[in-house]
This record gives sequence, C-alpha cells and structure tokens, in this order.
Amino acid sequence: MVVEDRAPDPREARSAAEFVALLRLLKDASGLTFRELTQRADAAGEVLPRSTIANMLGRTSVPREELLAAFVRACGCGPAAVEDWLAVRKELAVHGRRSGGAGEAEEVRGTGGGGDVRGTGGAGEVRGTGGAGEVPAAPPERSPEPPAGTSPARRRRRFWNVLVAAASLLVLAAAAVAVAVLARDEEPGSPSVAGPVAGRTVQIRSVHSGLCLSEKRGSDSGRLYQVPCDGETLPSFSLRPLGDGVWRIATDHPDYGPGCTGVWNGMREGGAPMQDQECGRRGSAEAFRIEPLGHPAEGYRIRPTHTRLCVGAEAGSGERGTEMVQRGCDGSDRGSLFSFDPVATDGPAAPDAVGG
Repeated sequence: MVVEDRAPDPREARSAAEFVALLRLLKDASGLTFRELTQRADAAGEVLPRSTIANMLGRTSVPREELLAAFVRACGCGPAAVEDWLAVRKELAVHGRRSGGAGEAEEVRGTGGGGDVRGTGGAGEVRGTGGAGEVPAAPPERSPEPPAGTSPARRRRRFWNVLVAAASLLVLAAAAVAVAVLARDEEPGSPSVAGPVAGRTVQIRSVHSGLCLSEKRGSDSGRLYQVPCDGETLPSFSLRPLGDGVWRIATDHPDYGPGCTGVWNGMREGGAPMQDQECGRRGSAEAFRIEPLGHPAEGYRIRPTHTRLCVGAEAGSGERGTEMVQRGCDGSDRGSLFSFDPVATDGPAAPDAVGG
C-alpha cells in the first residue's frame, strides 16, 4: 500500500514520459507485485491484467483513463489522489506537454520583491544624501553575480530543473531494459513469464509484442492473430500433456465448441498459418514441444513436433492483427517467445485423445 510521504506527485510531470516514470515510482511505493495489483483491482470489481500493467509501465504515452484509475486505486491511492492523476493525464493527452507544478510560484516570487526595490530608491538612498557634515554614501558595489533579475531562488529553481531533466533522461534510457524486468511478477523466485501447467486455462501472450493469441470474432477460419490481451480473446486455451515433453493446446470456442490448435492442414512449410480446428485431423501437427529459453526463462518457444519450426508472429512483427504462423527459429526469437498467463476461471477443455 502507498505511504503518503513516499507517493510521487503526478503534478510534477511535464511530459507523457515523465508521467509514466512517476507511475513506475508509484508502483514501487505501493510495495505490491503485478499479481497483487491485479487481485486488488479484481476485488474492487475492476479489470487490471498483469500483462496490461507491464505494457502501460513500459511505454512513453499516457494510459487510458479507466486503466490509469484502476491502477492508481489498486496502488492504494484515495479519491483525491486519483483525481490528481486523472487531471494531469487529461492535460497531457490534450496538449502533449504541461507547465511545471508548485515550484513555478517560487520562481516568480524570487524575481521582483523588496530586495530589488531597496537597491534602487528606498530609504538607504535618501539617508546617503544632503545634511550638514554628512558624508555622501558610497555608491553600492556591483556584484559579479549574474545579471539583475536573476535571484538566488530563480537560480536554485533552474538547478533543480536541470537535475530533474537529467534524472528523466536516465529513466528513459533505462526504460528499454526495464520493460523486460517489469514483465516479471517480482515475487521472490518467481519467473519473468508463466510456463505451461496442465489443465490450466491461459491466455497465450507474445513476450515480444505483449499481445495475445486470438481468432477473429465472426470468422470460422480458425486462424490465429495477436490482439490486445485486455480485450476479448477467443477461444479459451488450456494445455494437455501428451508425454515425453510434448503438449496439446486444447481450445474451447464459444460458437464452435472444443478443438485443438495446430498447423494448417498439417503443412510443413515455413509461413503456414496456425489454426484452431477439431482435434485429430492433423496428426502430429497438433502436438508441440514447449521449450523455455534462458534462465530464468525469458519466454517459451512453441515448436510443432512434425517440423521443429517455431510458432511466431509473421515476420516477427509486433503489430496488432499480425497472423501467427510456423517459422524458422532464427535465434533472434522476435515474436516467437510466449508466456502462458493464467486466467481467473477455467472452462471446459478439449478431449485429450491424440488423433492421426
């Protein structure tokens, strides 16, 4: 839960990138993991998937309003703080940038107060002229300081502006590295991604794009594409062990019922699309080896047993709507590493029998 004196102030953000950097600080201040944030949001009747949090904190654009509100509330902020975050987000969404926060007032106060008046025509100047036997006052010494009008308060403010800007650049430079770390659940000993577990209903998420596998609603082709995980994804997927490290990806479609994921018509060529269909029609093209890459696992390869190629986004694309195909495992693994993220409730799954 957020401790008030440790929570960042969203009004300090001047850009979308700084705003997201403050959201990362808010999460750190809350002391909560991605899983705990998701659970707190779920208990409040809000939707806040772990993968969506990771995507939000890894970007440099402001999140959607409802996503931001759910996240800030899950971190433990009260209604007033939530309103502050939403107000700053709206200003950045409309104007792209915003002026600074409370520190601006100090800068204004430090540039035209009594010190300047006293130096140009106040009582000291009168006392230094006229009167018998009175020695005229010596002219005031010129200071080697910066030009008139640059008060110490203003100089201090400029110093802090430079310091904040430098810190922001360091945060942005680290963002590319941080995205991979943000994607992990952050509990001691927990992996960065979720591996296969028998019988558990999952979303299959591309580690590269942060998008999830899904058919197109209203299409009967069974072909799979990558789409945002926080939208509707179908069918539901679960994993069935076939022995010797081989798995079946069972499906349950709301319109077409149980089935299995496989390679289109059992094709062996690279570029062949992935397809959900009735189980047993494509033989070994419906069986997959699921192999971790890295230690701890950076993601899992899905390899059809009949070709030993890799399932991945066409051309390694990270764009939404890209079709999933079997392609070469070229070592770069862009678009070919996956996480099997558990979903809240399990539905019926496809039968375990292996056809073909």
